[in-house]
Amino acid sequence: MQVILKQDVEKIGQRGDIVEVSRGYVRNFLMPHGLAEVATPSKLEEARREMAEAEERERRIAERASEVAETLNKSVITIEARTGEDERLFGSITAANIVSAIEKARGIRLDRRRVRLDEPIKSLGTHQVPIQVYGDIESSVKVIVVPKL
Repeated sequence: MQVILKQDVEKIGQRGDIVEVSRGYVRNFLMPHGLAEVATPSKLEEARREMAEAEERERRIAERASEVAETLNKSVITIEARTGEDERLFGSITAANIVSAIEKARGIRLDRRRVRLDEPIKSLGTHQVPIQVYGDIESSVKVIVVPKL
């Protein structure tokens, strides 16, 4: 029996997939849990249209993400930090600091968890900071840490 999955079902398929399963599985598990609906011709057409819309939306998001990645690759972000003797930083520069500096300078909002810092920046100078923009699209921002005057 053909059904359209309303949600991801382990070992069966993803949301929106059209799958062939036994009648008993549909009647006893999928339908009572609201995980699938019977694939009628009109439902199949609707599912195909939704999948096409989702693919188009995903393509637009990926296109926008690659534009953001290009902008970030060209960006040089300067962050002022308080220093003590021997130009050592008080504290450190974290992913949150980098994200707020990018937002101020370029107007690009990012989630701090997308910044791939192994450990916070604790020294003055130039640092390359990798950022995961979306999915497998990554970029690198040059961050210059200067002493606050």
